[in-house]
Amino acid sequence: MSTSATASVSTHILDTSVGRPAEGVAVHLSARSGRAADWRALGGSATDADGRCKDLPALPEGITHVRLDFAVEPYFEKKQADAQQDAPANRDSGAGVFFPEVAITFAVVPGEHYHVPLLLNPFGYSVYRGS
Repeated sequence: MSTSATASVSTHILDTSVGRPAEGVAVHLSARSGRAADWRALGGSATDADGRCKDLPALPEGITHVRLDFAVEPYFEKKQADAQQDAPANRDSGAGVFFPEVAITFAVVPGEHYHVPLLLNPFGYSVYRGS
């Protein structure tokens, strides 16, 4: 929750290739207080069955930039392994994970809440400021 001195962040992931939430994706939150400042890791979480990270750490005062790092490679590897069980002929297709991770960086101001959804598929992604 944001206060007048801090901003807050939430996110969720929708796998657009299947039209479902992406469960079990690790999300790490980093922040900095100015463009020239070093990034500081604040912690992380993983998406739940609804594709949401409900317990990201709070942002400290003075933060101006936030970075969300989504570790999507394990999610896609699991999807590929599950698909291979259903279609053994595709086992040696050589298809790897095109985007092993997605990093989203954005500016914040105190007192605002930022919901940043990630729309994800094996060969592309989109992100926007939600509500």
